[in-house]
Amino acid sequence: MKSTAFWLCLTFPIFLLAQNAPPFEYDESPDDPYIHVPRAGRATSPPYRLNGTTFSIRQVNVDAAGQNILGDAANEPSLVIDPTNSDRLAIGWRQFDTIASNFRQAGYAFSFDAGENWNFPEPIEAGIFRSDPVLDADSKGNFYYNSLTINNSNDYVCQVFKSITGTDTWSSGTDAFGGDKQWMAIDRTDGATNGNIYAFWKTGISSCQPGAFTRSLDGGITYEPCEQLVNNPTRGTLVVSPTGSLYACGGGSPGGFVVLKSEDPGIIGQPLSWDLVQQVDMGGDLAIYDGPNPGGMLGQAWIDVDNSSTVTHGNVYLLAAVNGNGDPADVKLSRSTDGGQTWEAPIRINDDTDPDGLNWQWFGSLSVAPNGRLDVTWFDTRDNPGTYLSRLYYSYSTDGGLTWSPNEALSDAFDPHLGWPQQQKMGDYNHQRSDNLAAHLAWAATFNGEEDIFYSRIVPDIFSATAEVADSKTAVRCVPNPFASSTSFRFSLKKAAAVQVVILDARGHLVETLPMGELPAGANAVEWGGEAASTGLYFYHLLVDGVVLGAGRVVRI
Repeated sequence: MKSTAFWLCLTFPIFLLAQNAPPFEYDESPDDPYIHVPRAGRATSPPYRLNGTTFSIRQVNVDAAGQNILGDAANEPSLVIDPTNSDRLAIGWRQFDTIASNFRQAGYAFSFDAGENWNFPEPIEAGIFRSDPVLDADSKGNFYYNSLTINNSNDYVCQVFKSITGTDTWSSGTDAFGGDKQWMAIDRTDGATNGNIYAFWKTGISSCQPGAFTRSLDGGITYEPCEQLVNNPTRGTLVVSPTGSLYACGGGSPGGFVVLKSEDPGIIGQPLSWDLVQQVDMGGDLAIYDGPNPGGMLGQAWIDVDNSSTVTHGNVYLLAAVNGNGDPADVKLSRSTDGGQTWEAPIRINDDTDPDGLNWQWFGSLSVAPNGRLDVTWFDTRDNPGTYLSRLYYSYSTDGGLTWSPNEALSDAFDPHLGWPQQQKMGDYNHQRSDNLAAHLAWAATFNGEEDIFYSRIVPDIFSATAEVADSKTAVRCVPNPFASSTSFRFSLKKAAAVQVVILDARGHLVETLPMGELPAGANAVEWGGEAASTGLYFYHLLVDGVVLGAGRVVRI
């Protein structure tokens, strides 16, 4: 039998860091009554949208006319992309119909055009208290929505709802034990464990305490009784690699971060056994209950694995917003190149200079693309020091996390203290996934003066570190952008080289390839008339001698 491995990374319980912070045992209780606010006739405003050269923002929680709904709130989004059809996406979140009540429901939206437009129906089981959504997909493209609620005994339990591929409706739900905060991952490998579902949560905060882990070995039809986890993991995430390994991260005791490993987590009839418990020094503790998000976390701890065919295959990465050394929160990453046995010293991803510890980097998210590229996003106050005004920042690595691209601010600044729905927080996290071309992010922000959900596609501005043909990191510019009839891709070469420009539509489909042959050293320009292209957003990649040296986006108006 093929051997598989299960990994669990944890942070140890961090006690309250700010005065009046809520006890974490009761973070997900229905303190306020359900207030039914019909959608019909509600006041609206234009949605917040942005088109950048390598980045876009699309508001997700909009009405049937695509307008922002005033007076509601939404946070803690989780994103899933159909592995069989990248045009089909779904995002789930905590839906507050009115900020006058912290009663929340299982909100969600679907997109069938790669995130350009979104359909926001009524919540799953409208009027039922639900929280902590986690979405994933199986290899057939079925979506699963894991949702926390409270049973008649006032215990935390979860149901998992299923949406059949190609549809935008959900099943009636399957009992899946669970608790706060339950993260879920689905095996999409080609082996016998395909379709297995794994989930874990905080110990002692569920209907099956001290159990904190469950799994489904029959594709979500039933879930096994809860199992107790060593070191009581909390505040962590799960991911399954294509080889069947399951990676996760969370929190434990007495401080810092830990990784656990279990071999063969999907064997029917056998409980999980834990083979490795390895503490990881991230230079501090997981940042919670402070500053920009006083009633919640400053982000989850994330773990992911490199499944590329490159030299970094098998690397394991751990990322979190960490406090320590006088800084309230930095986004840090540690990696293991030997299957979790040893971990390298953490790298600080945010490259700001902050000797006084005034800047907050929070809600960090990590994902690894199939080609091995690491994508990290986070919120950052560096451009507004001394305040909590935050912008979305991005950085990527193409060498296994050793070096990182210069931090790039993507969004306008927003105030995270706006629109609180009777809670002093914007949830606890954003959620991110990556493919070879881009990072895909579901995130909450307050651009409309209230908490809303947004989807962004982030195209890394990738340049080869070893290529000797591009003059600088500004190797390609698109002028004009936006354009009406034609645009020009401009770049400079150190020496003669073969050049191509590949153009994709917003869904990642090939529109046109511009083969220019060999171009001379010096300044060059490639014209694109766009005759075959309608108005809209397009992505371009500059290939020089077969190497991608530049990427960006262009809009035809």
